[in-house]
Amino acid sequence: MMDVARMIRPALITIAVTGLVTGLGLRVLGHHDWASWAWVAATLPVLAALLAEIVTSLRRGDYGLDVVAALSMSAALAFGETLAAAVVALMYAGGQYLESFAEGRARREMTALLARAPRTAMRHRNGELEEVPLEAILPGDRLLVRRGDVVPVDGLVAESSALLDESALTGEALPVRHDVGAPVMSGPTNVGEAFDLTAERPAAESTYAGIVRLVEQAQASRAPMVRLADRYAMLFLGATIGMATAAWGFSGDPIRAVAVLVVATPCPLILAVPVALVAGLSRAAAQGILIKGGKALEMMARVAVLVLDKTGTLTDGRPQLVGTTVTGGLDADEVLRLAASLDQASKHTIALTIVAEARARGLALAVPLAVAEVAGEGVVGQVEGHRVVVGGSKFVAARLGLDASDLPPGLPGALTVAVGVDGELAGVLILADALRAGTKALLDDLRALGIERIILATGDRHAVAAAITKDLPFSAVRADLTPDEKVLVVLSERKNGPVMMVGDGVNDAPALAAADIGVAMGARGAAASAEAADVVLLVDQLDRILPGLRIARRARGIALQSVAVGLGLSFTGMIAAALGHITPVQGALLQEVIDVAVILNALRALRGG
Repeated sequence: MMDVARMIRPALITIAVTGLVTGLGLRVLGHHDWASWAWVAATLPVLAALLAEIVTSLRRGDYGLDVVAALSMSAALAFGETLAAAVVALMYAGGQYLESFAEGRARREMTALLARAPRTAMRHRNGELEEVPLEAILPGDRLLVRRGDVVPVDGLVAESSALLDESALTGEALPVRHDVGAPVMSGPTNVGEAFDLTAERPAAESTYAGIVRLVEQAQASRAPMVRLADRYAMLFLGATIGMATAAWGFSGDPIRAVAVLVVATPCPLILAVPVALVAGLSRAAAQGILIKGGKALEMMARVAVLVLDKTGTLTDGRPQLVGTTVTGGLDADEVLRLAASLDQASKHTIALTIVAEARARGLALAVPLAVAEVAGEGVVGQVEGHRVVVGGSKFVAARLGLDASDLPPGLPGALTVAVGVDGELAGVLILADALRAGTKALLDDLRALGIERIILATGDRHAVAAAITKDLPFSAVRADLTPDEKVLVVLSERKNGPVMMVGDGVNDAPALAAADIGVAMGARGAAASAEAADVVLLVDQLDRILPGLRIARRARGIALQSVAVGLGLSFTGMIAAALGHITPVQGALLQEVIDVAVILNALRALRGG
């Protein structure tokens, strides 16, 4: 029924404009009766369509303010104010069209995410290419991603590098290059040469499919402010009818009642609020912040307490080389080069980190020989004629004839990797899960924005938590927490105001669900945390919280402002009409001015502050 209504709106506008202009022309020529009939003809189709919408809404249990428009047109026709009826008909039809345009504009980024979802992919099969539906793709399939194609599934770059435009998901303006073997998520557009992709998971389980599902949920939701507006709308309807009746009763002039009805406008309540909130959702989506509906956006605007997980949220979630202690005659780069050369033979996460760090520094790695690895402990082998051993303190100390306690100490919460060369301890590499860049500045900005308390809630040891949060503006640090205990932290903080919880792992899902607003880090994070969260950061960057909060507060503020100003103007006009200072035609024109003003004001939520 709503689709039919959208289709006939342009026709209704055409009828209303034609009838109004024709009537005005006839009136200028002195044919007053014919002019009146032209205006009636312009009004009746709009009134009929409006009554049909009202009946449909009542059957669904929705009680809208379209009743005011129906009453104003009916009353104007009944009391011979046919010009006012035609003006109201045109303004109503135009207002409905303007509403559709405004909501369409407000949803543009969210709708764009849905519209660009791929339907097929090019798959290699028996030396040939075949175009297959997305649901036919299986893990391990090799796909060709052509220039201009949207990456269809999560996978690994299999051949040549990939240059991807990720702006639709992350808001990042510049294309990002991914080398062979690098993981890429579904959704970005290939702006470079064609490349092959090895699928890691089915399309239905890929990142972009999850984002599409979240967007659909967000579009279907109704915010508490919108439901509250519906309740106030009924009060507005009652006040309008009461004022119109009183104006007629006290003055004895029914035209005053007609003027009150035509000047009454529901737009501040039933249009401004959803348009402003949807505009905020759309603006957030354009910056890689997927907010699951108006309810979440409203709550995000009111957050007073922020609870952060540590690993993968406050930190990068992967070890990095943060220092090297040299104990022999080799310098730090040479110790790292020899260790990385040997670690090329290992697939352990720590070994991969050491190799990546050495390559990032431009160190020339040698090919290791006679390699022997003890899983989870260390590696021994030959590098350029040197006997090299790399691994945990106990593993290396045992092969050098030392006691593990003789090795240099590491840092609280850090991992130490010992390096022995030719039977001597050459040094110790110190790796840690480092803070995300700009964390202190981000926390300071959150404080300045009005976040009263910032809490760290982590399962790590107290010593690790204390070391990582040193000099950071945390209100409290809670460590050694189980998932259940994280939930208790969130619940206990509610006494200080609405709580936002930010996390990225499966163990964070209960706390995310318990918080007033849960935020999941990264679209490729744990599915459980993304499902439990109210907000998903499509890019793995903690600093996206700041623009998200600003957008939410701005959208909610604009919605409230539109309601307050719009209703103030409406009631002022209604009082003037009741006192006889505004005619029905003037009231209809004033109504449309207010409608256009509040909708345009609500669309300001699409722009920055």
